Amino acid sequence: MTAIEFVLLTPVLFFMIFATVQFALYFFADHVAQAAAQAGARKARATADEQPGAWRGEARDVVDSYIRQLGPQLVLSPDVTMLQPEPNTVGVEIAARVPTVFPGLDLTVHAQSAGPVERFVQEEGN
Repeated sequence: MTAIEFVLLTPVLFFMIFATVQFALYFFADHVAQAAAQAGARKARATADEQPGAWRGEARDVVDSYIRQLGPQLVLSPDVTMLQPEPNTVGVEIAARVPTVFPGLDLTVHAQSAGPVERFVQEEGN
């Protein structure tokens, strides 16, 4: 390999390495956001029937805890929204920025999880 080939190919090699790192950062942050949204939605579904007003705070605490444990440096400035699209459905939506390797690149992740409120109903006649 001549020196000219080395000079021309080195920037391409570095770009590919940094692109791979950015790809990994983005998808790991996406998985962290999705796991946090699912955990928050599970908590919301379990507590929304017994505590109609308090489920939002408890679900938010679970989401914050997941983000702190799994990726506090990967999920930047999370915007957590509690959802109640229908009377018996609750959920969590997360939007957050991702750290970037390339200057000027602005990446965000979005995650949403929702489901029906869990409710225990006794059978009639018992």
